Amino acid sequence: MRKSILNISLLAGILLLISCGNDSEKSQQAAGAQAQQAKPYPVIEIITKTVEGNTSYPVNIEGIVNSEIRAKVSGYINKVMVDEGEKVKKGQILFKLETQSLNQDAQAAQANVNAAQVEVDKLKPLVEKDIISEVQLETAKAKLQQAKSSYNSIAANIGYANIKSPVDGYVGSIRLREGALVSPTSQQPLTTVADISKVYAYFSMNETDYLNFLQNKRGESFDEIIKNLPNVKLRLANGTMYSEEGRIETINSQVNANTGTVSFRAVFDNSSRILTNGNSGSILIPEVYKDAVVVPQSATFEQQGSIMVMKVGEDNKVTSSAIKTKDEIGSLYIVESGIKQGDKIVAKGVSKIRPGSEIKPQPLPFDSIAEPIEKIFK
Repeated sequence: MRKSILNISLLAGILLLISCGNDSEKSQQAAGAQAQQAKPYPVIEIITKTVEGNTSYPVNIEGIVNSEIRAKVSGYINKVMVDEGEKVKKGQILFKLETQSLNQDAQAAQANVNAAQVEVDKLKPLVEKDIISEVQLETAKAKLQQAKSSYNSIAANIGYANIKSPVDGYVGSIRLREGALVSPTSQQPLTTVADISKVYAYFSMNETDYLNFLQNKRGESFDEIIKNLPNVKLRLANGTMYSEEGRIETINSQVNANTGTVSFRAVFDNSSRILTNGNSGSILIPEVYKDAVVVPQSATFEQQGSIMVMKVGEDNKVTSSAIKTKDEIGSLYIVESGIKQGDKIVAKGVSKIRPGSEIKPQPLPFDSIAEPIEKIFK
């Protein structure tokens, strides 16, 4: 009996040792498998930088003065005195209208003036001698004044037949030539004269951009904010940058009910005359973020409308974290919250990693990932 009990105990001990050995072996195998699953990924440490970017808005260009030239009287164009693109002075004659019929009317009106003057001169001595009443003389004087007014009106119309420039500037497209009939009611102007020594660039922001724009600027009053705004740049229609910087002069504080936008006006010097009426382009408004937390876009992914990064913990395990951004400059996100300086994140391949996975961090310099946006660093 004792021998049987001994054999059973011995057998149980052997089985227990075998089981423990198997468990240990499985644990080692599991640990080895987990170690084999940890893959290398590039990792960067979040830093802060001073970054300058530009926000772009389409613009329309106009001269600071853009005067339409129209006829004040009806008539046929007798002579065009200038050519398109020509520089003119204020008061210079641009067009001459045919005035033959007006000249004839003026001669007849002058004759009426002369006749009325003769009548007045004839009645004066008669009044002085009390031959006729004062009323007759005053009536004659009234007729003389009426005749002079009629003549002056016709003479003014003759003067209007010489169509002059109201401002210094450059002549635009001349739409009508000799022989064309023009009148004050013509829908189409004869031409335009624009002062393009300086030009206005008109652009608009939606309501959200407008509020963000003002709230981030220095100044206690609206006028102070405009005064402290940085200079702006102009990208021309061919993609090149205009040589002169401009300034935002006015902001319409009312939101357009139809478009939901607020209009701005910037002014640029234009001594070279490169810019003219009707030009288009884009205005670039600089925005400087000092000591901002930045993240390369290549280190992010989107999930349910949120921008996410993969943070790397001290145990080399990754966790997903949503970040809130306040701007996008080049290939960088300017981060408002969700990540801070000193945090480590996976730089590339984030879409291939699941939260909770362990990785083998491969540290890289931040600038090596952000190299494509090097030019926007101030």
